[in-house]
Amino acid sequence: MSGFFGCVSRKDCVADVFYGTDYHSHLGTKRAGLAFYNGTDFNRSIHSLESAYFRNKFEPELDRFAGSNLGIGVISDMESQPITVTSHLGRFAVVVVGRLANLNEIVDEFLKERKHFAELSSSTVNPTEAVAMLINAGNTFKEGIENVYNKVKGSCSFLILTETGIYAARDKYGRTPIILGKNEHGYVVASESSSFTNLGYTIVRDIQPGEALQITRDGITQVTTPGCKKQICSFLWVYYGYPSSYYEGINVEDARYRCGAAIAERDDVKVDYVAGIPDSGVGHAIGYSNARCLPYKRPFVKYTPTWPRSFMPQNQAMRDLVAKMKLLPNEAFTRDARILFLDDSIVRGTQLKDNVVKLKECGVKEVHMRIACPPLVYPCAFLNFSSSRSNFDLFTRRVIRDLEGTSDLTEEILKPYTDPDSEKYKKMLDVMAQHLQLDSLKFQRLEDIVKAIGLPKEELCTHCWDNSSYM
Repeated sequence: MSGFFGCVSRKDCVADVFYGTDYHSHLGTKRAGLAFYNGTDFNRSIHSLESAYFRNKFEPELDRFAGSNLGIGVISDMESQPITVTSHLGRFAVVVVGRLANLNEIVDEFLKERKHFAELSSSTVNPTEAVAMLINAGNTFKEGIENVYNKVKGSCSFLILTETGIYAARDKYGRTPIILGKNEHGYVVASESSSFTNLGYTIVRDIQPGEALQITRDGITQVTTPGCKKQICSFLWVYYGYPSSYYEGINVEDARYRCGAAIAERDDVKVDYVAGIPDSGVGHAIGYSNARCLPYKRPFVKYTPTWPRSFMPQNQAMRDLVAKMKLLPNEAFTRDARILFLDDSIVRGTQLKDNVVKLKECGVKEVHMRIACPPLVYPCAFLNFSSSRSNFDLFTRRVIRDLEGTSDLTEEILKPYTDPDSEKYKKMLDVMAQHLQLDSLKFQRLEDIVKAIGLPKEELCTHCWDNSSYM
């Protein structure tokens, strides 16, 4: 996913940017970076997060940024950022959230113009550098921002730090959010509104899809007007959004309660209690528990002091090991119990299977699983949530392939597996449950998750479930 935070203030903003960026740590997997302008110079720092906390990496460096009242920070699952640039537009730094689905196209176009890429940290082109070059292709920052909107397929929200302020530009279809906040000293923009409260900022509004704002100490100027289409990622509320955050005025945790309640309304399984797979399954489980008046308990507890994030290591085998190590079963609640679990989604299925095996070893009598979204049939084309090197990394795809006896899964073949009333869908769930050693398995219906979020279907990106979104 990735997440960013920017601040324009009439006082030193280093602490606000540092802590505001840290509040996005749940969104990134790879690197983090900070960039500041102190009235004379741009200063930047980038570190790997694959084996350390954001705070541990950046706190020792804060003194060298002191006196800056303009700054941006990013937690990234892409290559190194921020990128700093000296160009005909002046000096600036840029951070990006999203996924450039047509990165190779953009690169080829620049290479034909005899432009070059630095390959700053690996043997591939850094997407943030590509965005910086698209910005530079304009005669003004406004033209450069419009160039990004016109050229990029996929999704791209970004911040540009200049000598006078920050440009905040939201993806043209709004797939990733940018929220504007303020206090008596200035303004902030961020991916997560949860980063505002403890820093003393209040929400002003969501920047709209395709809208760009120039934020200076003197105020806010609209640079580009909003587009007419919106498709914000549904998984913000289902999975990777922080519980206390708001997007489009809708609270994440509240939406998860509604998701769980919607599942409960269609369910009558007999269990002793309800539980959530930590962390993102918890809100869904509370909603289910409340709706059915069933006890909520924690047969799994999360050991966070040394195993904070299962997705931090880049190696899949290591991620699976970390996920296993950090969840501790509590045998006081497992022996002879019939448990219904809620989780946000099933992506690869490996961690869930390991958890079920662990529960059975601890004496659980029955394990029932309810998933807060529909089956993931299509890899994400717009963010990095369910994208991978192969479509068959998705558990759902592997099951469909085995049922159909072919790897050539056309849209005609896939469509029945997105219909919860079809026989093929029901067969798919039976196979999934058997493979995962579950006593029952049900997924949320698409119409129910749309209702739980509270936005019209056409304003939500639901590509992972029904292939309905557009580039």
